[in-house]
Amino acid sequence: MATNDNAQTLEQAFRTWHDSKGKRADVWLDLMAEDVRFRSLAGGAPGAEFTIECRSRADVARYFEGLAHGWEMIHYTTSVFAADGDRVVMLGSTAWRNRQTQKVVDTPKADLVTFRGGRIVEFSEFYDTSKLLAATT
Repeated sequence: MATNDNAQTLEQAFRTWHDSKGKRADVWLDLMAEDVRFRSLAGGAPGAEFTIECRSRADVARYFEGLAHGWEMIHYTTSVFAADGDRVVMLGSTAWRNRQTQKVVDTPKADLVTFRGGRIVEFSEFYDTSKLLAATT
């Protein structure tokens, strides 16, 4: 159980994200500052173009649209939340099925999230990009 307010906020958001099987992107968008910087490790690689760096809430909405269009969540499991002031790290795992190829990506996951004034201003996600890209072909 998280003890920092920001960590508790993230823990609840991830629970909603898991329970909705990735259909509640609004939970993330509601937490993000308008000028949020959102980075995904794949960085817009071919086959995962939706992962290109985002620099606004509208960009992040497009990220989630691309994710929902191409992928179906199997699970999103969190195990650790560690907070240091406005920064929170989440460690866990996630699995998604590519809607076109039907291949599954099951990968460890780490997210580094920075809050300012109760809003997410930076979000960086780390996962096994080779598994993600292999599932697209």
